[in-house]
Amino acid sequence: MSEQTLPGGTYHLGDLEVTRIGYGAMQLAGPHVFGPPKDRDEAIRVLREVVDLGINHIDTSDYYGPFVTNELIREALHPYPENLHIVTKVGARRDDEGGWPEARSPEELVQQVHDNLDRLGLDAMDGVNLRMGGFDAPEPGSLAPQFEALAGLQQQGLIKQLGVSTVNAEQIAEAQSIAPVACVQNMYNIANRGDDELIDSLAAQGIAYVPYFPLGGFSELQSDELDAVAARLDARPMAVALAWLLHRSPNILLIPGTSSVAHLRENVAGAGLELSDDVIGELDAIAAG
Repeated sequence: MSEQTLPGGTYHLGDLEVTRIGYGAMQLAGPHVFGPPKDRDEAIRVLREVVDLGINHIDTSDYYGPFVTNELIREALHPYPENLHIVTKVGARRDDEGGWPEARSPEELVQQVHDNLDRLGLDAMDGVNLRMGGFDAPEPGSLAPQFEALAGLQQQGLIKQLGVSTVNAEQIAEAQSIAPVACVQNMYNIANRGDDELIDSLAAQGIAYVPYFPLGGFSELQSDELDAVAARLDARPMAVALAWLLHRSPNILLIPGTSSVAHLRENVAGAGLELSDDVIGELDAIAAG
């Protein structure tokens, strides 16, 4: 399967052309995204299969593991294909118990970018997302000091594109007043559609939207409704969820993660599932469940 035949085609992340189906590296780390992978050889195979499938957008972070996924990416793929784009997140760290304490001072963010560059073996990051908010929802407050620090690194040539994660519309506007925003990464899926208006606004501006947790936050009823649609289509619920996201808006980029080559292939194939207007209408109604 080549880049041209991947479901959804491509979209521009700033001036970088990326496949709308990307890969999220978080699950390559151990349980709870902490420690080494259960099967290191399989993790390496997954990353190489990502490239072989034509996917050219990998989403990672130095705090996955911590450090585990970036070290695996470098081992598996360096020297990197010319068209491969690696995007990281900053704004947190890991403690000895596997917690995720914030690390958002300008000084901490600058150090995190340098750490990502060093572990990945890169001279510049294709993209850096500033992670704000809580676990799965934005929190009010200014992000100016943090985003200004990253914009400074962009001016130095260490970052190509800037993004923000777990943010609201006001914070995006604040970031845009400092430097161009190439992408927004928030929680969004069939059942959690609070960003509908935001997605449409970003699409009109040519800004990518990268949803995380494609099956996260579903109620039991909503899960049952999705399962029923998937069963009728003879498909997995994840396939339906990914396909719906690709249908939802052309600026949506997917970053499903897995530690299995077989599941990676299933996710890519599943995202290409054809959904009729009737099925899309049925899926749209799940949010009200």
